[in-house]
Amino acid sequence: MKALRVLIVEDDALIGIYLADLLVAMGYDVCAIEATEADAVTAAVHHRPDLMIVDMHLRAGSGIAAVEQIVSTSPLPFVFISGDMSSAESLRPGSVVIRKPFRESDLARAIQRALGHADRS
Repeated sequence: MKALRVLIVEDDALIGIYLADLLVAMGYDVCAIEATEADAVTAAVHHRPDLMIVDMHLRAGSGIAAVEQIVSTSPLPFVFISGDMSSAESLRPGSVVIRKPFRESDLARAIQRALGHADRS
């Protein structure tokens, strides 16, 4: 089976690298790590990922807005990550969100929930 391609949207370089390392160790193919809303949208069009891991709050733009733009043209599963869960209530129903810091097991469960949710959509 071919590894799922994952787009990471994270403006903290160390967390982006950590996520990439975790995902590769879990058997995923990381196609890009982007730090801004605009770059995330461009990367999604260019790389056509199977899954996105997205920080909700970016310094340049919004991870939430990036996901909304991306899934409006090409539905795909996503997991939001955030250190501040206060805006999680405003997300679309069924959104999968995990709090920073997280463990590999938290990420694995969140990905499975997101993939399962996408299968039902």
